Amino acid sequence: MAATVAQRGGRRLSLCLASAGVVKTLSVAAFTLAWTHSVEKIDWQEDWHVTPAGLLLVQARVKGSGAGMEPSPEARLVDGWFQWRPKRGVFPEVVLGNSGAAGEWRLCVGGKCRTLPDIFGYPIGSTTMRVCDNP
Repeated sequence: MAATVAQRGGRRLSLCLASAGVVKTLSVAAFTLAWTHSVEKIDWQEDWHVTPAGLLLVQARVKGSGAGMEPSPEARLVDGWFQWRPKRGVFPEVVLGNSGAAGEWRLCVGGKCRTLPDIFGYPIGSTTMRVCDNP
């Protein structure tokens, strides 16, 4: 997943993750968010870009369909995944809940994935993702 480093006013942009008053800054231009659906136990992945306007969802993939997780009508089956490009604008922030029923959210960069608790260093509740300036 190649993406140029986003900048705003000459400053490099990063992904900020906030949970329980703690903020972790990741110097990434693009990432994949991965999880397992809590009811259907089916894998889901989304590719995101960090842009000056906010977080841009560029592609979604799901391994199957089920309760509340149907692939988009324009999805195509590629290597066992239904894949499509969502037609959505830029998100100023994305809030990730933690039900405890589906395992952990995983953030992947360059093929290497880490759970959000691994990134924070301890168990977490909900997490807010947003674009931030690198100090």
